[in-house]
Amino acid sequence: MSMLTPPGMGGKYRITGDKYPRMRRPRRHVRLAFGLVASVAALGLAGWGTLQLIDVFTGGGKKAVAAGPKADCGTRATPFASASAGISTRVEPGRITVNVFNATPRGGLAKQTADELKKRGFKIGDVGNATKQFDKKVKGAGVLLGPTSSLNTSLPVLAAQLSAAEQRTDATRKGTDLDLIIGTGFKTLTPKTDAAKALARMAAPQPTSTSSKKTC
Repeated sequence: MSMLTPPGMGGKYRITGDKYPRMRRPRRHVRLAFGLVASVAALGLAGWGTLQLIDVFTGGGKKAVAAGPKADCGTRATPFASASAGISTRVEPGRITVNVFNATPRGGLAKQTADELKKRGFKIGDVGNATKQFDKKVKGAGVLLGPTSSLNTSLPVLAAQLSAAEQRTDATRKGTDLDLIIGTGFKTLTPKTDAAKALARMAAPQPTSTSSKKTC
């Protein structure tokens, strides 16, 4: 019997040999690694939460408008109101030829209107009854018709004389003449003083972009 066998034990419980069985040490390094990872994760979450609280209370989420010495100043756009928005080049009435046509059953309107436009400085072309395309088909005060190039040049100038008229352009139209087609809702041209004020607003320099105002 081996001296390793406890007294009173034998048989299948008998231990042979002269060394104690070897026991494996617990793998402490595995537990240490898991503990280290958990600690790092906890510290990271704590730091992220702290940064979020700082942003909430200090407004850190807002980006600076500009960099440099003036970075703390905001830029505010202040649009200018333009009474003649879209007018690129105003044309003087003396350079505009207007054809006046009557699309109503009332006689004499074309000549009366043409005479008044002439007094206001416009050149007068053809005067007479409207074509079948417009005759007795214009329900409003009138229609102002011109080539595409007149949209932001001469057409608004004529529109100042009859502000209630509809403005139209025709891409196939040749030349620079304009047509004033009198409709059944026509009463009279826009008062001369009001038309003159509208022309003056067109002549005044108009800003084409918004201005930037810095506020600190």
